[in-house]
Amino acid sequence: MQNKITQLFKIQYPIVQGGMVWTSGWRLASAVSNAGGLGLLGAGSMYPEVLREHIQKCKKATDKPFGVNVPLLYPDIEELMQVIVQEGVKIVFTSAGNPKTWTTFLKENGIIVVHVVSSLKFALKAEEAGVDAVVAEGFEAGGHNGREETTTLVLIPTVKEKINIPLIAAGGIATGQAMLATMVLGADGVQVGSRFVASNEASNHLNFKHEVVHASEGATELTLKELTPVRLLKNKFYYEIKEAYTHNANKEELKKLLGRGRAKKGMFEGDLEEGELEIGQVAALIHDIKPTATIIKEMVAEYQLAKKSIKDIN
Repeated sequence: MQNKITQLFKIQYPIVQGGMVWTSGWRLASAVSNAGGLGLLGAGSMYPEVLREHIQKCKKATDKPFGVNVPLLYPDIEELMQVIVQEGVKIVFTSAGNPKTWTTFLKENGIIVVHVVSSLKFALKAEEAGVDAVVAEGFEAGGHNGREETTTLVLIPTVKEKINIPLIAAGGIATGQAMLATMVLGADGVQVGSRFVASNEASNHLNFKHEVVHASEGATELTLKELTPVRLLKNKFYYEIKEAYTHNANKEELKKLLGRGRAKKGMFEGDLEEGELEIGQVAALIHDIKPTATIIKEMVAEYQLAKKSIKDIN
């Protein structure tokens, strides 16, 4: 499965694991890399020295390429970037911010840079900033989303038509069939998040993993658009948000309701009532918790079978 993405990252399969907060620690990242994909450490839930620890443990756990996902709105961004350079990380995915701010710095330090976008507008800006590739993430995705609410099916060909750098599809991808579909639409690879939440190696709480496995169609919704749009599983906290909207809560009231540490409480500590449970619509297709290597093996097999079935139809 050699193409632009496998060549760029020097990996076996064009499968990238999403750098998700409270989920993407060194165990998951190294497991994905060892299985032939590209593992990413999710720096969004790590202090700089915690990130350093995860990078060092990941190096010991795999001799394959791995990277770090960095939300650019992180308060300790300068310290994070210094840790990344000091530890010799070779691949960085940036998100939630202006790619112009850090792309030049990272590339001057010999780092491959990929930026996550939710629209053609931001994809073009990322390309202009000099990134090596973009992840175009559709509205179906879990966690923080773009305001455009463009679905993956529409976003991928729209971006592909206008950019000249490699394109990675994200949002709603948990099977080999979905992987093939996005690549037919023009993607060079895929980024998978929610499927890896329900893996043995993911650092999120077992309670959250079980909640994802038992999710059904319609179990998630994009909310808090006045702050930062986020897709959540519907739980007690979600319904408190919904109730606040019925009383026309303003931005400050929503901030107060959200408070601090909701994502950690839900995903990492396993509080299924009061926590923020970030997951994609594709949770409805996730029915079990498996080793990461098994997930990747099955995705690749599904991809190959789907590709063959299309040839058979023709």
